[in-house]
Amino acid sequence: MKYEIPREESEILPNKLGLKTLQDIGVSEFEGFLQAEIILTESLRSRTKFDTKYILKIHKLALSHLYTFAGKYRNVNLSKGGFLFSSAKFLSESMKQFEDEILLKLPSDYKDRETLIRDVATVHGELLFIHPFREGNGRTARILANLMVRKAGFDPLKFEKITEKKVEEYINAVQSSAVKNHEPMIGLIGQILPS
Repeated sequence: MKYEIPREESEILPNKLGLKTLQDIGVSEFEGFLQAEIILTESLRSRTKFDTKYILKIHKLALSHLYTFAGKYRNVNLSKGGFLFSSAKFLSESMKQFEDEILLKLPSDYKDRETLIRDVATVHGELLFIHPFREGNGRTARILANLMVRKAGFDPLKFEKITEKKVEEYINAVQSSAVKNHEPMIGLIGQILPS
């Protein structure tokens, strides 16, 4: 499902490469996110801190070859399926609160799988609910989740297990995060974290 965006914007976002088709843009975005995840995985250390600067870095690494807005919070309001994401006007404050209340409280290492699952689910759900970027929110959130589990010594999450049958459950889990109910996302992350 595409975003519901202001009418003056077309479906093809202005881009640095002059790409004119959704297929070409999709390929370029995919390549950018793949390269960003490889670079960030290779540079991942035990002292790596997941904060808002790091999230902006993921987005910028992935999309700066394509968009001028890469690594910057969006300046348009977005909704999807009637669900309104955080207002663009308050994104800086929302992300600061997310950082203070959640990101900066993450432990540097995990003693058990359950705590890791809870923290990854909380970060993932909250970030998707805030939806700070014009494009690439889900992919940025998935890379961050994978980096969190890799840092804890696990293989990447199996997001491919969230099939079409489970997409509605995933969307509901994100929406539950809006009211600080992270249990649905905890259940999903638990199902896709390799043993």
